[in-house]
Parts: sequence; C-alpha cells; structure tokens
Amino acid sequence: MSKTIINRCEALGLRMTGQRRIVAQVIEDSDDHPDVEELYARASAIDAAISIATVYRTVKLFEEAGILDKLEFGDGRARYEDAERDHHDHLIDMNSGEVIEFVDAEIEALQERIARKLGYELRGHRLELYGVPLKKS
Repeated sequence: MSKTIINRCEALGLRMTGQRRIVAQVIEDSDDHPDVEELYARASAIDAAISIATVYRTVKLFEEAGILDKLEFGDGRARYEDAERDHHDHLIDMNSGEVIEFVDAEIEALQERIARKLGYELRGHRLELYGVPLKKS
C-alpha cells in the first residue's frame, strides 16, 4: 500500500474527524477481517466516546468511497479489509470461522489461462474456499 487509509480518505475529500481517524487506524492495524462489532470494540478501547453507530457510518462511508472491501463469508457477518491490500485469496474454516489468507501462483496462473481460453483479459478476481480441517489419523 502506498498511502494510509487516512491519506486516501483525505485525498478523496472525506471529512476526517478524530473518531473517523481512530476507526481508520484500527482497520489499518488489523491483520484479520474484523466485522463492525469487532472494529467497535477495538476503537472504543482507544476512545470510549465512540458509538457503534459512528463505526457503522464510518465503515459504510469508507466502503462507498472504495477504501474498504466488504467480505461476506456466509456466516451472517460482513467483514472488512483495506481495499488496497496486496492481492490474496481466502480459505474459510467452516467450523471456527477463521479466515486464512493465501496466495498460490498455480491458482493465479490457472485463472489467467481460463480467462484467456474463454476470450477474456482477467482484470480481477476474488476466490473464497470453504472447508473443515482434515481429521488427523
């Protein structure tokens, strides 16, 4: 990422209040895929005056501005990550809900080949795998 979330918001002309800056920093510091409730818990630990409504509004604003990507993994919780993170795919553990990020060169090449075979230039993609841990014997 070349610029911070706050820098990108300011470049887009978004009004950055102190509480929006806290939410932006919490998102930027996250190495997981938090939902709004988790973002609220982390932000309110920094500033107890932040309301969950403020977090919801801020996340919606950032998503609409293209700053955040909304991820829905079928568990009823919308999760978020920085839209400018390095490309990666997701493996979702259906038992625990854990989201594992991965990059696989073979999968990337295969997706490119499939798009070309079908007459397309691939401009982007999102891959989500859902699974359960293998039983150890």
